[in-house]
Amino acid sequence: IVAPSALPAPGRIDADMARDEARKPIETLEFLAIAPGSTVIELEAGGGYFTPFLAYAAGPEGKVYMHNPEQFRRYFEGAEKPPRFDSLPDTVVYLEADFDDLSQVPDASVDMVTWMQGPHEIWYVMDGAEEQLADADITFEEIARVLKPGGVFVALDHAAPTGTAESSGGDTHRIDPNVIDMLAASKGLIRGESSDLFANPDDDMLTNVFSPDIRGKTNQFFVKYVKE
Repeated sequence: IVAPSALPAPGRIDADMARDEARKPIETLEFLAIAPGSTVIELEAGGGYFTPFLAYAAGPEGKVYMHNPEQFRRYFEGAEKPPRFDSLPDTVVYLEADFDDLSQVPDASVDMVTWMQGPHEIWYVMDGAEEQLADADITFEEIARVLKPGGVFVALDHAAPTGTAESSGGDTHRIDPNVIDMLAASKGLIRGESSDLFANPDDDMLTNVFSPDIRGKTNQFFVKYVKE
């Protein structure tokens, strides 16, 4: 397997190196199989750990929307964009928008939407807020709208046990994979290939993902959904 440091991925920072073992970026890129020239939306990019890799995979003819909700500015020391943004390739465009309002992106213009360790955030209520971050049904409607026919939505997230209430997304930061399956299917996104790259059968799937005992080792589902 190629080492992450071997890829010409501008925008990588020293802190990324410590996360490579847990985040498995090379194996993740292999699963994503992004074609050169693709347009990709990276939902909830956060500080941008994966952004350099997505830009590398899409290539100089591609485009990556590095997305975050406006509420995430609090994580960037008051800046409007993540600190690494200015060192990313020109093919990366910053998209600040709610999960359920991607209106800045044209219909059927995107080849892939990725959401790394994130769909559960829909149900998260940030400190000082009264409502969860987004409406789940509208969020998936927007994902389906921006994808081209044959386009792919990729969900990676921390798994909760079958039947767990959606509110777990805001409590333990986990979600029942069946919830994502049903939301995707309701918008014409057909479940396709999955990967056990981040599976951990020893995880009880109940512990908060930020607990030192499980952080970086959660049982995660990794699934592709294809737009009809």
